Amino acid sequence: MSASIIALETIVPETVLQQSDVRDVFAAQPQLSRLAQRLVPATFESAAIDTRHTAIRELSWASTAERPRFFDPATGELRSPGTRERNELYAAEGGAMFVAAARAVCAGIDTARITHVITVSCTGFFAPGPDYLIARELGLRPGVQRYHLGFMGCYASMPALRLAKQLCDADPAALVLVVSVELCTLHVRSSSDPDQIIAASIFSDGAGAALVAADAVDGAGCSLDGFESVVTPVGEADMAWTIGDEGFEMVLSSYVPKIIGEYIESALTPLFSHGASVPDIEHWAIHPGGRSILDRVESSLGLSEAQLVPARETLRDFGNMSSATVLFVLQHILRTARPGERICAMAFGPGLTVESGLMTVN
Repeated sequence: MSASIIALETIVPETVLQQSDVRDVFAAQPQLSRLAQRLVPATFESAAIDTRHTAIRELSWASTAERPRFFDPATGELRSPGTRERNELYAAEGGAMFVAAARAVCAGIDTARITHVITVSCTGFFAPGPDYLIARELGLRPGVQRYHLGFMGCYASMPALRLAKQLCDADPAALVLVVSVELCTLHVRSSSDPDQIIAASIFSDGAGAALVAADAVDGAGCSLDGFESVVTPVGEADMAWTIGDEGFEMVLSSYVPKIIGEYIESALTPLFSHGASVPDIEHWAIHPGGRSILDRVESSLGLSEAQLVPARETLRDFGNMSSATVLFVLQHILRTARPGERICAMAFGPGLTVESGLMTVN
């Protein structure tokens, strides 16, 4: 029997960003070049996003912060704190979200059974890390094994699930807790750089958590049938994530959708050796890195509009939450999917890397 996701939960911060409001704030920043003044409205409006969430409570016109660090509602000014200040907020808010997501997915579970914790994030660092926080706050046994997949980018929840499957396949008694938390808005800032404008228009904050066990639970979750990882022959410079003096810096070029569209079929060939093909798969849990990426995947694979609904609605309601996003899409699918139906999950990240997995609804 294949290892299975037996529980899956997602959470988001309370502060909601309306896309139209964020667009207007970014477009009004005085330092923008003439080109950027035209790019900002067009980029935000074409993102296919209505709302996003942020862990930065002061990113609101209703903010009453006495010393605003990120946004001053009195002047409409977007500020740009240093990387240290951003990371301190990540440790506080992100740490709390790791614990909250873990508690949510473990509701009704005897946490003494958890043998492994895998945490995922690319938007901040601290040590002892989120894996330690979860083990301490949930009272996990002292010998629980802990792993952190850091700074891998938007695809990282897929190798986390693959590792969880490997652990459960090796030990039928294993119960693996996977938690992804991304606070992408900590690194958003005003800029005339087209890559930074794209990042500001799509990225957001959220968390997803899954429990993986060797034994399936009837009517809950899905089996993890197989995973593959493929690096495309081009695109290394088109998607990247580096650390700067004013936060982490995203490179997300306009060529990424074209690259994904060109190579997605060959990237899935190794995955289909596990026993499936495009016509066999009812559901597609595609990481919505952006509207144009979803458009390219849909057209390249010949998918129906209905098969893209979970990804498009996740993008519309939550934006791109980096590695956590594919867990939101998967949760969307599992709400209505029927036992025995197949799921193909995939996410994209630096490299350009395509991580994919086959699953079957329990």
